[in-house]
Order: sequence, then structure tokens, then C-alpha cells
Amino acid sequence: MTRRCVPHRSLLTTLGVISALGIGMLIAVTPAQAAPPLSVSTVAAGLDKPWDIEIAPDGTIITGERSGRFVAIRPGGTAQTVRADQSKLFVTNEAGLMGLAVDRGFTSNRTLYSCQAEKTSPTAFGTGSAGSLPIPFPNSGQVINVVAWRVADDWSSLTRTRTVLSNIPVNSGGRHAGCGLTAAPDGTLWVGTGDNAVRSYPQSRTSLGGKVLHITTGGAPAGGTIPGTPIYSLGHRNVQGVTIQPGTGRIYSIEQGTDRDDELNLLQAGGNYGYRPDRAPLIYDESVPMTDPARVPGAIGAVWSSGAPTIATPALEFLPASGWGDLGGAAVISAQKGKRLVFVTLSENGRETVRITDGLRDTYGRLRALHVDRDGSLLVSTDNGGDDRILRVRPAS
Repeated sequence: MTRRCVPHRSLLTTLGVISALGIGMLIAVTPAQAAPPLSVSTVAAGLDKPWDIEIAPDGTIITGERSGRFVAIRPGGTAQTVRADQSKLFVTNEAGLMGLAVDRGFTSNRTLYSCQAEKTSPTAFGTGSAGSLPIPFPNSGQVINVVAWRVADDWSSLTRTRTVLSNIPVNSGGRHAGCGLTAAPDGTLWVGTGDNAVRSYPQSRTSLGGKVLHITTGGAPAGGTIPGTPIYSLGHRNVQGVTIQPGTGRIYSIEQGTDRDDELNLLQAGGNYGYRPDRAPLIYDESVPMTDPARVPGAIGAVWSSGAPTIATPALEFLPASGWGDLGGAAVISAQKGKRLVFVTLSENGRETVRITDGLRDTYGRLRALHVDRDGSLLVSTDNGGDDRILRVRPAS
């Protein structure tokens, strides 16, 4: 295990743009206070693009590489590959094995959920980075599924038990695949999806792309969704993180922006978050605003946004209220392109940004997955490819 202390850097910003009702307004933001340095240790190394992190009731840390490998880090620090049949997995560009969630009844049912792209045809092919072009790419026989697995008692293997939800779109380019996954205290699942860079998906009430979904573990629509669908909110670009604020039950999502405005959103049932990339004919037009109340009446604005340029924000967690000093209770956001953590302290009503602080800037490269461990420390995965790590971050004593 390696350990080091990394100084915090504060964004001494005095102005910020927030919106609670979809109407942008400029407000003063309290200058960030000095934060303590962070203590960082390595939990696991030798990983390749670990997309998400979960913790089982026995303290086992479970992660999944985008290429399809599950890895368990047992209490004591031993890492082991968890065997699973991933012969259906479709891996290209941003698509592959993505979000993970541990069932709330894991102790008795040993159930783990994954959100992953899968082949529906043996002829499915990926176009890789070519999928970033602003033109539609075909579906060559693939879909994103939420899958349930049963974990062996010794963590040696996973056995697939069922497909919980299907028909989340992904095309051959694999672009904007999503797919954040969170198990709520009430046992339901929250799923963030990407719009596949398809111009019609974010505002469609039939496509599951560019949405936040709310389902039961049986795959049925749960509370607050558009009737007859699992859609809780729409008008999103690429939601890779959904989480629940402790103590309030508020649902927040983090999504990646175009060339500006990665967004932290407070979700409302049936809410439209205003992304509509169909302004230009035929092409996926990313010159539009991330929230566009002019073209999407009633669009709900972000609680926090990155401005320009974007920092590429894949994950979101809330820190414990105690043990983190001035950062207690803050939302923490990881950044891939920005290569740092962003701590966002919110107002009491959860709709305004009070303070912004950043940490680990340009220290460990691209950062992706986040999860608060049982001791209150923060687990963070790197996303550099080849020799990635899971880090444990806490305030230095």
C-alpha cells in the first residue's frame, strides 16, 4: 500500500451560474475556504479502466473493467478476478461493462447488478472512435441491458440470473453509452443513460437514451416515472452518475457536456433538463446549449456546471457529514479530462452552489469511479488505461 498527502486547491470563485427553475441567474458564491490536505493510499493496482466501484456488506470492494472483467478486492487487500460469462459483451469506444450496484438484500440474495452493452447478433460490430462523427451510426445488433448476477460465496464467480431491463439503445459507435447505476435505500434502481449522439433521443418519450430511469429490481417502472415508461427525467446528453443525497432523499445526476457545461442536476419527476441537439437538419448538433429553455420551454437548469471548457464528469457521490471538515456533506465529482476531484457544497435546499473546491488536480491523471466506504473514506478509480488504480482518499490527520 502506498500513501501520500496531496494539498487541496481551492477554486477562489466569487461568481457562479445556477438555476432552480430553468432560468439562469448570476449570483454571488462565497469564496472557498481553505481545505485540509488529502491523504491518498492505493487499494488496488494493475487494473484497466475500472468503470465503477461498489462495496458489499462484508467489506469486499467490487469493480468492473470496461472490457468485461470483474475484480473483487477482499478485506485485507487481496484482489482476485471474479469469473463471469461475458461472451455477449459489446465493447467499443465508451460502451462495455459500465455501472454496478449491490442489491440492498445482498446478504441474503448475493445479487449484483451491472449495466452493460451486449450483442444481440453475432454480426454486431463496433466502429470505435469513428462514432464521434456528428452523423447517426447504425445499430449493428447491440443493446444496453441491466443484468442481475448471483455472486458466489467465496467471490470466485458470478452467475447470470436474469436481464432486469433491456432496450436501452447503443449504436455501433458506442458513443454516449451512459450508463450509471445506483441502488436506492428503498430497493429500487436508478439508471442514467446516454443519448448515443442521436439527435432525437434526449427529447423522445419512447427512447430510453438520454434519460434517467427509475425501476424496480424486477424491471418495472418505479415511482415518479412518465406513465407506462421507466423514464423519470429527460433532456439529458450522457448521464454516467446518479446518486441520492443522504438525509434528504434528493436525487442528483452528473452528466457530461458538449464543449461546455458538464452539469450537476437535481432531478424532478418528469423533469426536462433541456438538451435538444436537433437544431441543425440531419446532424447531431452539439452547438446547442446543454440547457435550452428557449427551445425546450420549462427546461430545468443545472445546480452546478463546469462552464467552458468541460472537464468530463463521469461520477458523483456525497461525502459524509462528519469527518471531512468543511467538506462534510459536499457533493464530490470526478473529472477525466480535468484530472481532478471537484467538491461542491450545496445550499440547504440543494438547489444552489455555495462553495467549490478541487483536489488531486493533475496528480493521478483521469479520475472516474467514486464510492464512499463504510469508514467514510472515498474510493476513487483512475481511468488512464493499462495500469489503473483504486485509491482511498481521506482528509490528512
